[in-house]
Amino acid sequence: MNDTALQFGARQDTTDAEVISIAQLAEELGYNTFFTGEAWGRDAFTVLTMIGCHTTTLRLGTGIVSVFSRTPGIIAQSIASLDIITQGRAILGLGTSGQLVIEDWHGVPYHRPVARTREYMEIIRQALSGGAVNYEGEFFQLKRFRMGAPPIQERLPIYLASLGPKNLQLTGELADGWLPIWIHQERLPELIGQVAQAAGEVGRDISEITVAPQIMCYASEDDEDLAEAVQRIRGHMAFYIAGMGQYYYDLFCRSGFQAEADAVREAWANRERDKAAAAISDNMLENIAVFGDPATCRAKLEQFRRSGADMPIITFPQGSSLEGVRFTLQALAPQPVPATAPAS
Repeated sequence: MNDTALQFGARQDTTDAEVISIAQLAEELGYNTFFTGEAWGRDAFTVLTMIGCHTTTLRLGTGIVSVFSRTPGIIAQSIASLDIITQGRAILGLGTSGQLVIEDWHGVPYHRPVARTREYMEIIRQALSGGAVNYEGEFFQLKRFRMGAPPIQERLPIYLASLGPKNLQLTGELADGWLPIWIHQERLPELIGQVAQAAGEVGRDISEITVAPQIMCYASEDDEDLAEAVQRIRGHMAFYIAGMGQYYYDLFCRSGFQAEADAVREAWANRERDKAAAAISDNMLENIAVFGDPATCRAKLEQFRRSGADMPIITFPQGSSLEGVRFTLQALAPQPVPATAPAS
């Protein structure tokens, strides 16, 4: 598999025309899927519908929508509507988000996220099948629900953003794809192994699950531009470690970076943002992000593929210019699979 995707948010400083232009460039370059997420800005389904109306082949994925932000029924209706409008190009990316976002923005208790995600996936899958949904769970009890407008795809893919052991187990059991973030490329085979084991326990195979890690990338041939991008990557990483609750801090600790993560947290707590970013080590950058000239970036992305990534998702450091985003997309555009030479 030689698929490559991208994740691009509809930022406050980008116009609709600019977002559409990025999606159209990605389609022209052969990217597989355009993912967009949501936190407290624009919602994912509206943005993807806009993009779907201006593209023809590019798949469109929520990357991610939180299971705490909507009922399972409305998520099923929304993704089915996107699939109908785009003639079968939708992918549903689900996740829990973090406690700070869920409780402080949505005002919903961040209670038993893995168990809740399981119920969402089971209900949404039943709803998308077009059959009647009768469900008795801990969080939801549904009776005689049937969606009147099922999706075009017979099995619309549901990807799960998961990092912890229990969520990896759930991914292996139920998901069509896996959306990890901030993954150490040397740890990827180990984590895939956990997903594969969970899949095997329920009679599935890891080949049924697309491994799609989100990887922060930036390509440039200008040393000054690249240095500025690396600083943005450090800042972006520090924000996740110290500003997004326990979840990502734990991930970096499991990846062998507890000393750095502790230093980031201490500086962040003292409102020393530059010091927090400086605590991100070169080792962290080299193994988690992809940056450099185009040839270097392609080689680093290939390392992720060799480690088990089926469809790397290219994302960009916060504050990247549209010119930098476009150059990076061009530098990392999917390469055609070489034709097999005819037998002599």
